[in-house]
Amino acid sequence: MAWGDTAVRVRPGIEILLTDRLDLLRGARVGAVVHPASVLSDLRHTADALFEERSSRLTALFGPQHGVRGEKQDNMIESETYRDPDTQLPVYSLYAETRWPTEEMMRDIDVLVFDLQDVGTRVYTFIYTMAYCMEACAQFERRFIVLDRPNPINGRNVEGNILEKEFASFVGRYPLPMRHGMTVGELALLFNKEFGIGCDLTVVPLEGWKRDMWFEQTSLPWVPPSPNLPTIESTVVYPGMVLVEGTMLSEGRGTTRPFELIGAPYINARRFEGYLNDLQLPGVWFRAAYFQPTFQKCAGTMCGGVQVHVLDREAFEPYLTGISTIAAVRALYPERFAWREPPYEYEFTRLPIEILCGTKSLPQLMDAGASPEAIRATWQTDITGFLNLRDPYLLY
Repeated sequence: MAWGDTAVRVRPGIEILLTDRLDLLRGARVGAVVHPASVLSDLRHTADALFEERSSRLTALFGPQHGVRGEKQDNMIESETYRDPDTQLPVYSLYAETRWPTEEMMRDIDVLVFDLQDVGTRVYTFIYTMAYCMEACAQFERRFIVLDRPNPINGRNVEGNILEKEFASFVGRYPLPMRHGMTVGELALLFNKEFGIGCDLTVVPLEGWKRDMWFEQTSLPWVPPSPNLPTIESTVVYPGMVLVEGTMLSEGRGTTRPFELIGAPYINARRFEGYLNDLQLPGVWFRAAYFQPTFQKCAGTMCGGVQVHVLDREAFEPYLTGISTIAAVRALYPERFAWREPPYEYEFTRLPIEILCGTKSLPQLMDAGASPEAIRATWQTDITGFLNLRDPYLLY
């Protein structure tokens, strides 16, 4: 898919803040929630830009999962509090023993600025870090500013079941579908009103972004929001292939193509490829592949599996594809396939696949060998209700 001729200039919220909305920060002590992808169009980091801004004073940085500068490669590795090497400011981890900003962390802050690049998927922890920050701002009477960024997999396509309340976790706090089609700014507005957070919230919108845009069409540079989403292609498949984390299959962590490579030592790649391609899932083709992860599941062991090749993004249904891929292994290797056991993302009782799916019914359908059509049909009513819920909060 070629994008060079279609890219348009999109300005992220941080650029709008610095050029047009400095009144929001003037004279304030500022905390910033940032990560490696918190960059301007010229690749300056948001923390550095705010540190150099003299109308306010940056006093602290807050790091989500994987850290402020991306120092944590592996998944589910907590970060500690330390001094940022570039600004010498304190860095407070929000992926540690506490995932909420504490009163002590907020002591020298008047306004907390949130500038994280999200990936458009319910189970990504950044949007719940945002919600926890909003709750802290409401509790400690601080202002909260969201600097909006594009949904990299567009803001139009929505897919998947709504999370059920009893399966809420740090990878799914609110009743969203797996692919929600919203920006972080729009989600902040929805969270604040629909789920009763009630903080003093300001969203600084994007300039030039349209709902049907993929990230390459924005002209913005892609910086991996976490180490295991290195490319746009990995981000496109993530809303479905992330479900593989709920199994003992390798999701390709420890390779150069995480979430695009799926497999296990016992899988015959050619057999797996043929089974999946016979399903004729929309917009995707599976290529037999062998790979040896360098860390995490199956580290150092040769795996047979497939690489997911998206041929038509508009037709591609990542969630359906992820479910169907797992169901295929379940059907081909019923004696070898296994669901992953807890703990997972601070949850110690529910199966990881249940909190990833946000329901018990989908894993049951996978176990039963349900067809892709039957699986897709289970969430159509959910999608209609969610589209009505989100409509008042759409900014673009």
